[in-house]
Amino acid sequence: MVAVAILAAGRGTRMKSHLPKVLHSLGGRSLVERVLQSLSKINPTRQLVIVGYNSELVKNSLAHYPGLEFVEQTEQLGTGHAVQQVIPYLQDFEGDLLVLNGDVPLLRPETLELLLKTHQKEQNAATILTAHLPDAKGYGRVFCNGNNIVTQIVEDRDCSPAQKQNRRINAGVYCFQWSRLAQVLPQLTSSNDQKEYYLTDAVNYLKPVMAVDVEDYEEILGINDRKQLAAAYDILQTRVKEDWMRAGVTLIDPDSITIDDTVQLEPDVVIEPQTHLRGKTSIQTGSRIGPGSLIENSSIGESVTILYSVVSDSVVQANTRIGPYAHLRGHAQVGNNCRIGNFVELKNSTLGDRTGVAHLSYLGDATLGEKVNVGAGTITANYDGVRKHRTIIGDRTKTGSNSVLVAPITIGSDVTIAAGSTVTEDVGDDALVIARSRQVVKPGWRLKSASDAENKA
Repeated sequence: MVAVAILAAGRGTRMKSHLPKVLHSLGGRSLVERVLQSLSKINPTRQLVIVGYNSELVKNSLAHYPGLEFVEQTEQLGTGHAVQQVIPYLQDFEGDLLVLNGDVPLLRPETLELLLKTHQKEQNAATILTAHLPDAKGYGRVFCNGNNIVTQIVEDRDCSPAQKQNRRINAGVYCFQWSRLAQVLPQLTSSNDQKEYYLTDAVNYLKPVMAVDVEDYEEILGINDRKQLAAAYDILQTRVKEDWMRAGVTLIDPDSITIDDTVQLEPDVVIEPQTHLRGKTSIQTGSRIGPGSLIENSSIGESVTILYSVVSDSVVQANTRIGPYAHLRGHAQVGNNCRIGNFVELKNSTLGDRTGVAHLSYLGDATLGEKVNVGAGTITANYDGVRKHRTIIGDRTKTGSNSVLVAPITIGSDVTIAAGSTVTEDVGDDALVIARSRQVVKPGWRLKSASDAENKA
């Protein structure tokens, strides 16, 4: 059996934020969610999150994770003190305890799997994750013999100048035989510069302790300030984009593109420069997105083109063209072979197959059938000042330029609405609608000038 304890109690003062550090977002997920995600190959029997600063925020943000147990650390007195708080929760537990930090979000699941397998195979009392850093400043140093058995761990602030030359560092990720660690935890002391209880001091009481080196040291980088958060985002983006290019996705100018790792792409998708894919977005084969587009929490079908546009919380079906400068939001649903053109906004609207809204229109809370042609400047007036109302337009209907459809209203199939009409009443099938003032022409009339008035006087 394996239990996991995630240290997530700190405020993170260097983040300069009222938000707990572990809740800051990295590529669409909070830091602590990314730590939980790294457990996918372990399947622990218990997951304990140690919380402290603004603990209710942390608990609420993780409410959708089933089976999490929250442990309160009312005072933050170091990593050893944090793990001491789980003793009452694991009194009858027999197995291994994996200890992770909630602000170390880049660990790969394979790395934790290797750490645990090594720990169990070698029957170590403790196994720690280590890395060789180009610059080890600020990290505890790990000293080992030739068999990777740890002889000593010294915090950076407590290292002598000679010890600081060692660049093998403690990643702060541990696997313990819980029964042995539980006996050691009460013996930890705070006799150090920071007056804190270090979990690393447990090494002095446990034998054997083995180090496992991580292949990519960037996995163990922690987040203490906004600069490190940005650096971690760059690392994450490099991973994500390299994975997609290996999977058959074309990224034109990858440095200008960002892709959340929650996004799903199919082979032969092309992502143009300055395009950003967010949240639970999926894009099917043959689609070309961008340049200059934002797609968020949306489903894009096959062979769709989206140019200089924003699509959020919406669905676009196959062979549809979007943009430039279109905005789809609020659960818009666009059918196959549609055209959504320049400066068109769709909100909470459904469009049937082969429907076109070519330019300068707003369709809010509308349902359009198939092969509808929406003329330039058509507006659904969906809000009466109190509540929203729906507009329904049947198949093959055409609206003239600068039409206003005042909801609630139903327009039938095969209807033609004359340009400039303001339609306020329902219309049946097969009709021509003219809802505008009659044009009046007065020949020989012109506005009198000031000189005409003076001459008359």
